[in-house]
Amino acid sequence: MSAPVHATGIAVQGIKPVLYLTGLVLLATAAMMVFPMIVDIYYRHADWQAFAASAMLSVVIGGLLVRYSKKSLKSGLTLRQSFLLTPLSWVSVAAVSALPFFFSEYGTVSNSLVDAFFESVSGITTTGATVISGLEHAPPGILLWRALLQWMGGIGIIATAIAILPALGIGGMQLFRTESSDRSEKAMPRVRQIAGTIALVYVSLTILAFVVYWLAGMPPFDALAHAMSSIATGGYSTSDASFAAWDENGIQWFATLFMLSGTIPFVVYVRLIAGEGAALWDRQVRTLLAFLAMVVAVVGLWLALSGQYALEPAFRHAAFNVVSVVTTTGFASADYSLWGNWAVGLFFGLMFVGGCTGSTSGGIKIFRFEVMALMLRAHFMRLLYPNGVFPSYYGERLIDDEVIRSVVAFFAVFFLCYSLFTIALMGFGLDFLTSASGAATALANVGPGLGGIIGPTGNFGSLPDGAKWLMSIGMLLGRLELFTVLILFAPRFWRG
Repeated sequence: MSAPVHATGIAVQGIKPVLYLTGLVLLATAAMMVFPMIVDIYYRHADWQAFAASAMLSVVIGGLLVRYSKKSLKSGLTLRQSFLLTPLSWVSVAAVSALPFFFSEYGTVSNSLVDAFFESVSGITTTGATVISGLEHAPPGILLWRALLQWMGGIGIIATAIAILPALGIGGMQLFRTESSDRSEKAMPRVRQIAGTIALVYVSLTILAFVVYWLAGMPPFDALAHAMSSIATGGYSTSDASFAAWDENGIQWFATLFMLSGTIPFVVYVRLIAGEGAALWDRQVRTLLAFLAMVVAVVGLWLALSGQYALEPAFRHAAFNVVSVVTTTGFASADYSLWGNWAVGLFFGLMFVGGCTGSTSGGIKIFRFEVMALMLRAHFMRLLYPNGVFPSYYGERLIDDEVIRSVVAFFAVFFLCYSLFTIALMGFGLDFLTSASGAATALANVGPGLGGIIGPTGNFGSLPDGAKWLMSIGMLLGRLELFTVLILFAPRFWRG
């Protein structure tokens, strides 16, 4: 999944391995553009030319980077090179992935640099916020490209969260440092085996979702697009109404299960395949499922008892939308902002939760809330018993001070960034609810915000261009766990 990490500085020559790997990623992105190009050719849509031109440009840029820096990756990456590679590769992919939107003949994003980049970033970060309206009439290639972007971003963040972030000590991720993030030569065969199994699981879940959606009544093309978005917990749909357009034959119940499957740590699937049945009761998974069950029960009962829905639709909409927001998928089966002010407040809070680490979901992540709860418990016990010793365990692992400091720092920086983004969005003339939920949905990679503009049935297309650029930065910042990006602005980072 990644090369060995060593702690040395960045020099001009030291950037070449980063450029080499980035070039390879761009070449892979160009290869993925062939699929929507073929689809447009099949449907005789002129947009195939946009994908052809974009693929050629991506090949040229990626090829030049690879040629310029080939044979530079000899002994793995240094610590600083690893920090640089992560945001550079993601930003580069987002930039070239915006080209088909920009060159497209579809009016919503055509010739608009900010809209094309926003849609691309939202896709690759699996956020699902969109500036495109009239999706039912959009070119098939564009619809497939949006789904592919989320699907690529989903597997990309799994690899990043398992192989890179634990080694970099980002936000407490070192708690999950296992042999999958050990890049010694002895461990590499095992790392490759884990990576291959995760890829197999990811593809298999996508195929299963496609078949289930298709059999449940979705047209094949829609089923494929929603399957990729569901497993990637992305939220891009082929309809402006999202999943409200499909409520027959249990499709929304199936979608709820597939969103959940994407937010479970993919290492758990690897362990299950290896015969470890107890892996399904991973602490993160148990906490997430218990939390979701409690919230869904409360919301479902309220919707049924208040007379807004009958019993089955009440719990279906409650389960679908709560799971969608907590897993940061962003699909919607109904406009939950119309359920009452309490629902607006509840879903606003749910935006920050997120799923499990090592999954495709965004957000703060459930394990960080668990670590904070354990830390607070230990702190209260020390207040009561000053001379006592109260070690905290996460599962069977002792939580050391380094992990606690990382988690506390992550919370502090996350909410500092959130406050600054909210204020900045209000500076563009947006109201408080739009600004506050817009900042949350960007940093937590949720998708829809709240309010009449960017709510579950809204769209981000009417936002000022400056707000779109800002939210694009926020989506990348949140997807890459903040510190991976922010550290690049430290002058000390660039010193030898």
